[in-house]
Amino acid sequence: MTGRRNPISLPDEAATAAFGRRLAAALIPGDVVFLVGGLGAGKTALARAVVRALTGEADEVPSPTYTLVQTYDAGAFEIWHCDLYRLSSPSEAVELGLEDAFAEAVVLVEWPDRLGDRAPADRLEIQLEPAGGGRVARLAGHGRWAARVDGV
Repeated sequence: MTGRRNPISLPDEAATAAFGRRLAAALIPGDVVFLVGGLGAGKTALARAVVRALTGEADEVPSPTYTLVQTYDAGAFEIWHCDLYRLSSPSEAVELGLEDAFAEAVVLVEWPDRLGDRAPADRLEIQLEPAGGGRVARLAGHGRWAARVDGV
């Protein structure tokens, strides 16, 4: 079952950051969020806002483009911010330890298509697309997220 929510307008970076804080408030350990969109769609900006909200820190939150994974301590759980763009096969995701993270951490995944059939059934997908001078976010909840998507 998939739950869908109406598009969310994000006209500027401040709106994206506010949406990231709202999303962060809904996340619990074991939640997986797929951030989908082309280059420059705002995936990292949204992930950065979520990480900052969950850690309470305004420190730099770099893109994990080259490291593939950045982890952060949110007190009771870890946050994994993943950029899978450079993976060439889904088996490489296993080597990163993502399956364990999916069960225990809050995991934000950019370029989740690289997971192939290893994508978890329970996930929130956020499609980010350019719109006017900003962007729009389209949310789809899968598995247990189907009932929760309207709460974001």
